[in-house]
Order: sequence, then C-alpha cells, then structure tokens
Amino acid sequence: MGVTDVSCALATLVLVLQSTTLRSACIVACAAASLLLPVSNAHASNEAMLKLLRILRDRGSITAEEYDELRLSAEAPDAPAAPAIAGGQVRPAPATAPPPQTREAAVTIQPTEQGLDTRVQALERQVAQQDPEAAVKKALNNKWYERLGLRGYTQFRFTQVAQGEGAALEVPADRSVNENESFVIRRGRFVVSGDVSQHLALYAQADFNASTGAADYSLQMRDLYADVNLDEKKAFRVRLGQSKVPFGWVNMQSSQNRGPVERPDALNSAVEGERDYGMYLMWAPPVVRQRYRDLVSQGLKGSGDYGSVAVGLYSGQGLNRSDQNGDPHVIARWAYPFKLPSGQFFEVGAQAYHGKFVTSTQAISTGGATFTPSSPADGVTDERVGLTAVWYPQPIGVEAEWNVGRGPELSEDYRSIGRQSLSGGYVQVNYRKAKGTASLFPFVRWQYYDGARKFARNAPREHINEVDFGLELAKWTELELTMIYTRTFERTRTSLFPYASSRDANRLGFQVQWNY
Repeated sequence: MGVTDVSCALATLVLVLQSTTLRSACIVACAAASLLLPVSNAHASNEAMLKLLRILRDRGSITAEEYDELRLSAEAPDAPAAPAIAGGQVRPAPATAPPPQTREAAVTIQPTEQGLDTRVQALERQVAQQDPEAAVKKALNNKWYERLGLRGYTQFRFTQVAQGEGAALEVPADRSVNENESFVIRRGRFVVSGDVSQHLALYAQADFNASTGAADYSLQMRDLYADVNLDEKKAFRVRLGQSKVPFGWVNMQSSQNRGPVERPDALNSAVEGERDYGMYLMWAPPVVRQRYRDLVSQGLKGSGDYGSVAVGLYSGQGLNRSDQNGDPHVIARWAYPFKLPSGQFFEVGAQAYHGKFVTSTQAISTGGATFTPSSPADGVTDERVGLTAVWYPQPIGVEAEWNVGRGPELSEDYRSIGRQSLSGGYVQVNYRKAKGTASLFPFVRWQYYDGARKFARNAPREHINEVDFGLELAKWTELELTMIYTRTFERTRTSLFPYASSRDANRLGFQVQWNY
C-alpha cells in the first residue's frame, strides 16, 4: 500500500466517522488503522494518522486523554525484526512469500497515483473546510432538549432589627427579620425554560429554600407551565399550569430584578407567593413582546412578558394550594409599554379580579373563652382593582401602583370572617447608572396598606406604613450587593393573636445575590 493509498483511506475514514456519534467506534477505527498500516510507510502513515486523531479530538469524537494515548502509540518507532544468527554470523531474515491473490483482487484495476493524489487533495479540502462546531449544531438543531436553557439565582441575606414599641416586628415574606435568625438563604431558584417547538414553550422553576407553610424550608415547585402559541407570530398564546397571576406589575417582576428585597404588602397581599394554578389567554403584538424583552435584557428592571391583554381563570387559593370551593377567580389585565422618540420607556396598566376566597381558621382564646371564628364554606367575596404606572430608570425612574377592593377579614369581635374593604399601594423613586458590567441602583420606596391579610389564619386586618432606603451595587452582572434601611412607622403582627402592631422600628439588611 502506497503513501497516497494510506492518505486516501484515512481521509475516507474521516468522512465516514463524521456521520457517527459513537466515540467507541472512532477509537476502534483508529486502533485498527494503526495496526494495518505497513511498516515501510510508517512515517507517512503516522503523519496521516496524527492528522486523523487531531480531527477526531477537535470534533469531540475522542477525549483529550484518548488522543494523547493514541498519539504516543502512533509516534513510537517500529522495532526492527530480529536478525537470524547462525554460527556467529548474522543472516538476513528469509523473505516471506506474498499471499496468493484471489481472482477478484487480480482483476481489480488500481487508479493511477496521479488520480489518487487528486482525490486525496479534494477530500483534504473538504475536511478542512468543515466547521466541527457548526456540524454539531446542525446535527442537534432539531432536538427539543437543545432549545431548553438553565439559569437561576440565589439570595443570601442578613438583617438586624432595632425593635420599637409594641409587638415584635414581623415581616411574613422575610424570615431574616427575626431576633433568632442570623444568615439565611432567602431564595435559591433554578429555572429550565425554552421553546421546544414553534407552538410550545415550557417553563419550570424550583426554589431550594421555600417555605412549605410550616417551620421548615425545603425544595418547592414555584412555576410549572406551558405556553401554547396559537399563531405563527406568537401574538396569541394560552398559558396552562402554575404560574404568576397577572395582577400587579411588581408581583410579576422577578425578585432577581427588583431593587427592594421584598414586594410591597399592599399588592402582594392579593396573591401571596404571586402564583396559582390557572389558565390565561394572552395577547401582545411582536413589537410589544420585543419591548418587554428589552426592558429586562437592558437592566431596566422590567416585569417580563405577560402580554398586553390577559384574561383567565385561576384557583384563587394561592401557591401550591388546592382549590377549596370549585369556584375559580376571574381576572383581566391590560398594560402597554410605550417607547418615546428619546428611547425612554413608559408603561401604564390596569388589572382586576373577582372570586371567593376560603380562609383558613384557628382557635382564639380571649376573655377566658376559646373559640374558632366561623367562615362560609364556599368562601368570602374577594375582589380588587389596581392601577400601574412605571417610568423606567433611564436614568431616573418612578414606579407607582395602587389597588382597592373587598376581601375576607376577621370581625372586630373575632367571631366570624366576613367581607371588608381594603386599599393600599406604593411609590418608588430610583436611579440607575451603568458602565460596562457595573451598575449602581439607589432607590427610595414608601408603602402603605390598610386591609386584611387573607392568607394568614383568620384573615386579621393589618396596617402597614414603611419607608425603605436602599442601594444595589453590581460590579459584574453575575454578582449583586443590596443594602437597605427600613423605617417602620407601623406594621401589624398577623401570625399571633391578639394581632398587635409594632411601631417606630428600624431594621438594616444586607443581601448578596449571585446570578447564573
């Protein structure tokens, strides 16, 4: 076999190996080729073999360790045959007769050396021109799992509280506000999402440090839903599963993007945990969907894409809770992100929902008597209307939301749970300065709420009046530090009877968030 025959065989072997994904087949082929190569062409064949090994390594068909092992084998000089010795004289080894040719081999017409050279050069050019990375992407292009992405974030927190008058300060959403706590992991989120086809998108989010409603914190499902796109432009889509309820811009804004460490109670009290089982029809033209993506990707603290119009039904009992009355809540939302000629984004919106909420109850002991408040089995009317206005931080921003409504609330004599009015909201002023991967985001937020906390046992009425002063710093996009001081003028403790309030309390919090 000539050198050109070897090169041609190896080049052909490369093309064959391109069509297989079995690494073991590649290794066996390399080993077999190295054993079959004649000794007389060792140098030329070794060069061809090394070239083949490099191609296989670069394409990922063999590992770097396997490449090094095979390379050493290919580069090792062949040991000469031991000479025959007789009577002290070195005799040449007897010539080995060539094996008899078969009839088929005898009549095979071999191409000329010049023809082989031309074929080898063409094959070498073909191999050299192929991009291994592009070939892999092309091969996996139609695999649905290649369209899914993994991301997430973790929040590590520490809070110190200077108690004021009245009851001990309690923030239901933030367990770091507790004299018995030191360092806590507030959120540990992992998200898998992507478009698996033109008409189907998946989203799943787990929290590795979520409350299960008791004293323990464990792995919990946060989101698990599918978006079914009804048209080619993906303007209309149906969302099915457990997802965020489209009420309140700040509720839909991810905690990964928000400046203040917790959401304002006035909006979050509508849907604690922000999520529920439901189905929604959403509509937004492509230009609006692109604006929602830009508001997040440009670091402007956007809420994400929940459509310009959303209507639907949801259970109404909250995150990871089954329905209690078979009567789903009805919800509708409209929002539109305007883009001014200057490039400034401005969003306005309105939302409303109606349903019946079944409140959980527990015994109360007062005046020497113990009793459990009565509550209608099918729930109490739960309805709200809210307005939203957001001037995005370019560089100065303003957020404002307010909602009013009626919902379940414990009566003044503690005997029953009925329908009472509620109102509250927040105003936040912030500033954003970014340079490269670094950003600076100071903010001031005032929040107020006067109404029941329906997700607490017995749905006691609470009063909240607080001001937050905060600063978010990020030298790199994957790491953020937030420092926040909160002045609490009043906040009701809703976990324990007699539901007293804390006044004139101060707290200082620190949070490190890493994104991945």
